[in-house]
Amino acid sequence: MNNIFWHETVLSKDERQKQKGHKSAILWFTGLSGSGKSTLANAVERKLYEKKVHSYLLDGDNVRHGLNKDLGFSDQDRQENIRRIGEVSKLFVDAGIVVLTAFISPFREDRDQVRQLVAEEEFIEIYVKCSLEECERRDPKGLYQKARAGKIPFFTGISSPYEEPTAPALTIETDRFSLDESVDQVVQYLKKRSIV
Repeated sequence: MNNIFWHETVLSKDERQKQKGHKSAILWFTGLSGSGKSTLANAVERKLYEKKVHSYLLDGDNVRHGLNKDLGFSDQDRQENIRRIGEVSKLFVDAGIVVLTAFISPFREDRDQVRQLVAEEEFIEIYVKCSLEECERRDPKGLYQKARAGKIPFFTGISSPYEEPTAPALTIETDRFSLDESVDQVVQYLKKRSIV
C-alpha cells in the first residue's frame, strides 16, 4: 500500500450534485428476507426517476451475481459483502447520485461502518420492518422453507441473527402499509431533508 496514492479529481461532489439538480445519498434498505426491501427500493427508484432524480439500485442478489460472486453467507462473508457495497455506494454518492441498496445487512456494526464512509446526512438507514411470520408466509423465493428444513445454513432470522436498527432514519412497516404508502413515506422524507 506504500506505493498507492489518492488522486484528487477535477470535479467535486458539489459540482456533480449541482449538475444533477439534487443532493446525493445512500438509501440503505435493511430487513429480513421477504420483508419487501427490493420491492420497495425498486418502487422508490421508479418514483425518483419520474422526478428526474439520478439514481441507481444495488440489489443484494444482483450484486452476488457479479461483484460479490466469490462470497458465501458466513458471518465473515456477509461482513465483506456489506463492506464492498459500502465502498461502491460511496462512489455513487461522490458522483452525485442517489444510490438505493437492498440488502439484509443483518449486523449493526456493518451498517455503521458504511455510515462512517459518507457524511452523516448522506446515509439514510431505512428499516423495512415486517414480522418473521409474515416474511415466512410471503417467502417469495422459498428460502424460509429450505432454511427450516436445514437445507440453508446461516439463514438470517432462522439460524443466523438479524440485529434491528436502533435508530433508523425511517421504519417502514410493510405488513401494515401498502407499497404506495410506503413509497410515499420515503419520498416525503427525502423532500423534508432537501435531498430531492
